[in-house]
Amino acid sequence: MKIYKANRRGFINYLLIGSIILPIIIFFLDKNTFMEKPFILLPLLSPLVLIFWIYFDTFYKIENNELIYRSGFLRGKIKIPTIKEIIIGKTMYSGIKPALAKNGLIIKYNKYEEIYIAPINNNELISDLLKKNSEIKITE
Repeated sequence: MKIYKANRRGFINYLLIGSIILPIIIFFLDKNTFMEKPFILLPLLSPLVLIFWIYFDTFYKIENNELIYRSGFLRGKIKIPTIKEIIIGKTMYSGIKPALAKNGLIIKYNKYEEIYIAPINNNELISDLLKKNSEIKITE
């Protein structure tokens, strides 16, 4: 079992910083209200928890002839023999995207299904997938 960490560059970092700064700014705008009723901050902190969960829980691994992906609440498995094509360096803007960055991999599998992932090292994941299924078509 080999784990491939997700690439964490791009918009997710700005989203994370913004979701940390916003509750702090709102707290300092009216300290007295938040000191009396601190539970008012909960609606502002709940998106922060979700973003942290996705940020730290996104990874991919190859195990038992399957590519397993996980990104917060998005989880799944793709049987490696069903993978038909991998497109390198493109970004998919619709569909299933358990990824945090651009310029990752679009994996086409089964008949018409596709998924977008973005590991730190695209080439390492591709070479490990090719070891399991040498018939995968690689497109750049």
